[in-house]
Amino acid sequence: MDMAFTHVCVCTLLAFVLTWTLFYDTNRGKKATKSADAVVEERKDGAAADVIIVGAGVGGSALAYALAKDGRRVHIIERDMREPERMMGEFMQPGGRFMLSKLDLQDFLEGIDAQKATGMAVYKDGKEAVASFPVDNNKFPYDPSARSFHNGRFVQRLRQKASSLPNVRLEEGTVRSLIEEKGVIKGVTYKNSAGEETTAFAPLTVVCDGCYSNLRRSLNDNNAEVLSYQVGYISRNCQLEEPEKLKLIMSKPSFTMLYQIGSTDVRCVFELFPNNVPSISNGEMVNFVKNTIAPQVPSKLREIFLKGIDEGAHIKVMPTKKMSATLSDKKGVIVLGDAFNMRHPAIASGMMVLLSDILILRRLLQPLSNLGDAQKISEVIKSFYDIRKLATKMLVPHLKAEGVSQMLFPVNAAAYRKSYMAATAL
Repeated sequence: MDMAFTHVCVCTLLAFVLTWTLFYDTNRGKKATKSADAVVEERKDGAAADVIIVGAGVGGSALAYALAKDGRRVHIIERDMREPERMMGEFMQPGGRFMLSKLDLQDFLEGIDAQKATGMAVYKDGKEAVASFPVDNNKFPYDPSARSFHNGRFVQRLRQKASSLPNVRLEEGTVRSLIEEKGVIKGVTYKNSAGEETTAFAPLTVVCDGCYSNLRRSLNDNNAEVLSYQVGYISRNCQLEEPEKLKLIMSKPSFTMLYQIGSTDVRCVFELFPNNVPSISNGEMVNFVKNTIAPQVPSKLREIFLKGIDEGAHIKVMPTKKMSATLSDKKGVIVLGDAFNMRHPAIASGMMVLLSDILILRRLLQPLSNLGDAQKISEVIKSFYDIRKLATKMLVPHLKAEGVSQMLFPVNAAAYRKSYMAATAL
């Protein structure tokens, strides 16, 4: 099991280094932006919107804002407009903050009691090591630090920002299915907040409804693999020693983490493997935390770790899933976020990758004055998929050497690199 501990630790540390590389390799160009009141060519397809977005989480809201700023008419349909209560998506790498700045959303981690994170403290077998975000040759427009926060507060801020634009319609409703005609997605059927079954049409539909997406199965044949379960709760009215550093404990059966998500709120989370998850309802989980996990937590952190349990904090269990990205063969639709691609949350790169995807898609759509040409939209979606694969490969630290570069990239690496830089225009 030590190999599993080491794997999580190395992956997390690697993510910190990779996010710096992302900044370095992409912060080269300038992106031309269009104002929300830009003149949009008259539509001839009769659709009330240019883009339908299913889901108003981080991805859906950020994408809606970006496309609306380019003059697109956007219709977002979100199942539940209440503030989400999640224990995933609470940590944004420096790379994610950089992507936010490129979407003109850099201020939206302010005012929600987000906490600065500069690195991580790792504990194993009574020893402690500190890994900080690299700062050599800093070319960032701000300090290269991460942020941890209550996910729901951030989501609500993004929703408010997107819906403040006149060409964005944010509606509460449950999308039932996609409307398909000869292999082309034309829109969606959904039940609105009044309980009425209705339809919405647009030349482009973006499915961004999270890891439990009901629409993914009709578009892709890939399935999410459950790797483990994350068990978490919040210890309130307390603050960690050196709160700017995440605390990663290499415990058994897997890792345990503590990190500050508010000035007085600490997230406590640990990982369990399938078929080994104690019941919450009968008290087994509380006993497991106290008798098995807590003794492995360093003494200086143990009081805070147990505080939430002793005070009856709400314990949540979430599956950790892995799912590779697969392009749908249907036209007029694209899938983003956890509905499209999932990785282990310990890497803490999900939002960074999602925001990078939004930047790529936005840039590819900008030259199209009208989104009604299904063939052009199909070409954009194919280009998006190819370019995002390159973007992932570009995260390897400086590619080390040209020989390594040739192994990582296809033969036409130079052309793909040029396409990536043009698409993101970072």
